[in-house]
Amino acid sequence: MNELLSLFLTFARIGGLTFGGGYAMLPMLQKEVVEAKHWATEEELMDYYAIGQCTPGIIAINTATFIGYKQKGLAGALFATYGVVAPSWVIIMIIAAFISNFADLAIVQNAFAGIQVCVVVLILNAVIKLAKKSVIDIPTAVICIAVALLSIVTDLSPIVFVIAAGVLGVVIQSLKAKGAKS
Repeated sequence: MNELLSLFLTFARIGGLTFGGGYAMLPMLQKEVVEAKHWATEEELMDYYAIGQCTPGIIAINTATFIGYKQKGLAGALFATYGVVAPSWVIIMIIAAFISNFADLAIVQNAFAGIQVCVVVLILNAVIKLAKKSVIDIPTAVICIAVALLSIVTDLSPIVFVIAAGVLGVVIQSLKAKGAKS
């Protein structure tokens, strides 16, 4: 029960202290899950991010579910998922009750503008950390640049990019293995 409570409280802290949605939670997930709790390795967390991006739902919730399941099975998945969702749910309910009274105030609008800028920086930080671990050679750099450019100029689903990048990764590794045998 202590580990289930730890999963809940850890993910409740992540859910309650990060603003801007799933991607803004990535740096805190990495710090808590990999560095502090050792519930996953960097590589496992990146795999969870990739799978979480391909599955329906918010990436942070999906990642919490994966980590909870890895730690304590179905109960762990439920506790971690509820933990990451509960703070947002409570905050949204409170804001929904009062937002119409305060939305037009300049201070509220300015606060939201400041939070939005902060979220951009947090997401950029997560991208840089992920890139340092993922873009390790010329083929991965080419895949990264290609996906970045194509995602900017097309309306393709992220699933298409993930599947294509996965196929390219398999092909590249197969070619490297054949070249090493020769």
